[in-house]
Amino acid sequence: MTNAELGLFTAQDRTAFKPGEVLELSVLWALPTKPASLEVRLFWFTRGKGTEDVGVVATETIPAVALAGEAKVQFTLPVAPYSFSGRLISLVWAVELVAEPGSSATRFEFTLSPTGSELVLKT
Repeated sequence: MTNAELGLFTAQDRTAFKPGEVLELSVLWALPTKPASLEVRLFWFTRGKGTEDVGVVATETIPAVALAGEAKVQFTLPVAPYSFSGRLISLVWAVELVAEPGSSATRFEFTLSPTGSELVLKT
């Protein structure tokens, strides 16, 4: 499991998806104390030069009834924006699992585009 406490996994370890597809994730946790909540967030963010932008698309709350457990979550992926890499910035899609209170979190990054591949912008 990622971070030895939290994990996010897709079927067949997929990392590329097309707009409108359903992203289904297995969520695993094993924590030293019972979390008040577990939240799964679908979002995109920019990486590179300049100000970073973030757009949260959807969230799911998982009832945390035990120190350890497993659950499934699903998100229908939006039609845009597409994953891309340019000379100065990239746009990356991700799902993050956060356990509260505390700072336990893990992230799963993936590609969203009509071709299933990141778009490469050329100058």
